[in-house]
This record gives sequence, structure tokens and C-alpha cells, in this order.
Amino acid sequence: MAEVTVLAATGNMMVAEAFRQAAPDVIAAYPITPQTAIVENYAKYVAEGRVHTEFVAVESEHSALSACVGASAAGARVVTATSSQGLALMYEELHIAAGMRLPIIMANANRALSAPINIHGDHSDVMGGRDSGWIILFAETAQEAYDNSIIAFRVAEHPAVQLPVMTTLDGFITTHAMERCELLDDGTVEAYVGKRRPQNPLIGGAAPVGHGMFASLGGTYFELKQAQRRAVCGSAPHILTEGQKWAAVCGRDFDFIDSFACDDADYILVVLGSAAGNARVVAKELRAAGIKAGVAKIRVFRPFPASELRDVLQGAKAVGILDRSDSFGAPYAPVGLDVRTALYDLDTRIPTRNYVYGLGGADVTLDAMRQAFSELQSLAAGHLDQGLSYLGTR
Repeated sequence: MAEVTVLAATGNMMVAEAFRQAAPDVIAAYPITPQTAIVENYAKYVAEGRVHTEFVAVESEHSALSACVGASAAGARVVTATSSQGLALMYEELHIAAGMRLPIIMANANRALSAPINIHGDHSDVMGGRDSGWIILFAETAQEAYDNSIIAFRVAEHPAVQLPVMTTLDGFITTHAMERCELLDDGTVEAYVGKRRPQNPLIGGAAPVGHGMFASLGGTYFELKQAQRRAVCGSAPHILTEGQKWAAVCGRDFDFIDSFACDDADYILVVLGSAAGNARVVAKELRAAGIKAGVAKIRVFRPFPASELRDVLQGAKAVGILDRSDSFGAPYAPVGLDVRTALYDLDTRIPTRNYVYGLGGADVTLDAMRQAFSELQSLAAGHLDQGLSYLGTR
């Protein structure tokens, strides 16, 4: 029986605890707001002798992920953390880590990208890396950030997956806000995560190997990228299995999509991350007033759960898609593009409205959620066009 410690903790604190309990061999990181506390807390664990992790202090985020690539290729269990411009500086290495099929775990504190300079939360940074070949999980709460971080090790290191995993939590909202959290005992987490058994490591393997070799003229490169796509898409059942195994241990549900009152909903908002709470509050208000509102929170963003989302949304009269980032020049923002693509295969075309909200940490108010649900009713009645609009701006 797992022992549970109830504590008040931030998302950053809970991610650091999850990393500690998974006992990585190497952490390489560079500080950046609002992620810094993850690495600060882990540095304390190293200094206090609570872990036997090699802490590599580097000169930039690019160097941090470069060091992780080398350590992971050698056969080590490796973690790191970053945010915003730091993730952008890692862009080259994101593709290298995924292309080399290295099971690195990275926590990203979702934060706006410059310019103008902004240190607050939105999803612009992670959306810049969504096509790099990483598995990507979103957390709504500090508790989910902890759970996702633990599940990530089992997924990344699964013999059939062997891919890096990015677990994300919204800057300041989830990273810094204190919540009631449950921390499982070290032995339980250690037993769940298990030991890393590296495949084809540079050090200690059965035969000499090479990593990151040159692929001539694109033929081999093309085939490897096809294999990489199969691996990312094929990771879905393993994510679900490992997530549900953890759910059986901790007692908290895991699924690709967290659905609230969607079974008979006429109007559904699709959301990532911390804004799901406010969306649910308004959905409850509307339910009390006789309006069938629901909320679908996507927890696993890559691989994108298209079929699961279709199952949740197929009975709706109108769907609103909330995006905390934009894709400038595209007809819709990133989540809007994915959701509309998923819905395309339905026999009945569901009208959708894409909302860009909360950029640069702008308040996500209940009134903004009320406005979105109200517009969905107008959309279903044919009084509003499909398209994209900014929600909550002056």
C-alpha cells in the first residue's frame, strides 16, 4: 500500500520531487523564469546527498539539452527543465534528441516568447516545438505535473517507444501557485518507474554503436523519419497503458482527454492546461441554468488524440477551441488546426470557433469563458461565422 504525504506545494516543487523519486543519472540545466525553481530544488537534493545524480551546470539552454543528448546516448537516465526563450534556444537539439530516439525527460514551464519581453505564461514556446518529434503532456495542476512527470519515464523508456517526453505546466499559474498535493513514497515511485535499460548505448553495450550518423542523400534520412512518425503515433497505446498503471497506484484517473459533462453537451470548449478550471466553473453555471455545456481538456497533446477527441465532441452542436498561442498567417491557431482536422472525418460537420486567449499571462476570466460559451450558442444557431478571434482583449 502506497504511503501518501499531503502537502502544500507548487508545480515546480512537485516536478522536482518527481524527478528526485525517479533517480536520474544526469541533470543538465540552465536557469530561466519561471522554471528555475525546478532546478534549484533539485540542486538542493544533490547538495544534501538525497540523490546521486550528476548535476551539470552549463552556459545555456542549448548546452543543457546537448549535454542531455550525450548522456542519454551513453545510456544514462536524463532529465532537464526549461521555459520560453530557453526552449527556443534548444530548438536544434529538440530535433536531434527525437531523431536519435533518446528517452530524455524535460519539464517546460510554459511562457510567452519575446518580443516584446514577457515572463508570464502562455503556450507560444511549447507550440514552437510541437512538430519536433517529442511526446508532449500538458498539466492543469501541480498534482498533474507530478503525475505526468512520473508517467513520462515509463513512456519514454518503453522498448517500443524510445522517445523524449516533454511535460509542461503553465508559467506562474501552475509553476508558482500553492496547491494541495499528494506525494507518494519514494519506494512506490521507484517500483513504478523501474530501472532504465538502455537500447544500443554508447557505453556498456554488447557491441560498438554510433549515434547521430550521416544519412546520405536523403534516402536513409527519409526512411528514418518515417520510422520516427510511426514511433510517435505508435506511442499512444503505451502512454495510455502506463498512465492507467500509475492511476491504479495513485488513485487519480488518467486519459488522453479529461471530459467534463460532455456526454450530452450541446456546447463544448476544448482547452489545454490551467484554464480548464475556469471553463468548468462556467460550464457548471450554465448547466444549472439548463444549458448543456461541457469541457474537454486535452492532456496528451502529442501524439494528438484525434479519434478520442472525435468521440467526445461528435454529439455537440458547436465547439469552441481555446488556444493560448497563435500561428500567425495560418487560418487557425495550433490547437484549432488540430481539432478541426480531427473533426473533418465526422459525417456531420460541427461548427467551431477558435479563440486565442491569455497571451503573455493575460487574465483568463470567468467572463471570458461566459463569452465563449455564449458565442457557441450563436454559432450553433447560425448567427455567428466560424473563424478565429481573440478572447478577452480590450
